Amino acid sequence: MKRNANIITAAVSGSSAVILILLIRFVDVAPIGPQGTSIGLSHLNRAVFEWFGVDLLWYHITDWLGIAAILTALLFAVTGFVQLVKRKSLMKVDREILTLGGLYIVVIGLYLLFETAIVNYRPIIMPDNTHPEASFPSSHTMLVCVIMGSAVMMIGKYIKNKALCSVLQTVCAVIIAVTVVGRLISGVHWLTDIIGGILISIALLSLCAKVKSNE
Repeated sequence: MKRNANIITAAVSGSSAVILILLIRFVDVAPIGPQGTSIGLSHLNRAVFEWFGVDLLWYHITDWLGIAAILTALLFAVTGFVQLVKRKSLMKVDREILTLGGLYIVVIGLYLLFETAIVNYRPIIMPDNTHPEASFPSSHTMLVCVIMGSAVMMIGKYIKNKALCSVLQTVCAVIIAVTVVGRLISGVHWLTDIIGGILISIALLSLCAKVKSNE
């Protein structure tokens, strides 16, 4: 039953992300972005953007949290590499590590896809830049949610101390929450960018949970 729930959650979240993309591309599109870039669901996005304004301090805070997520991914990658060297076979590396490796590859692929197939542009031109950048989905939100969310699922395999495990899982959850909220109030993304990042992350994490449940 739980396995089916993971598939259903992934399907619903993935479908919702696709629907959101279609809405952004075709509904209430207006040139409200920097240098006249067209933004979908413009009234909603502009209202939320004007409500929060721009706070680059939160942009930098969430950047550091992103580095924490990358270091977490590297820790799992190093663990997998050590297992590969010791066990001398990729198939003998822990299933959890291989699952995470596949998950990270998918995230990188999606990042490259959306950098090429641009859905929306940022609401501001970033410092030291001269042109609008791709904004959908919030790749930072997606990266942190996927890496720290999957860490919550996998960490119990390698941390046997229940108290420490709970603390680390809580830290991961806090990093996710602060990143999502911080990225929104920083003003470097539209609301729909954040929602898109969350929906894609839920879909990927649900698939990851499905693979893990098949052990």
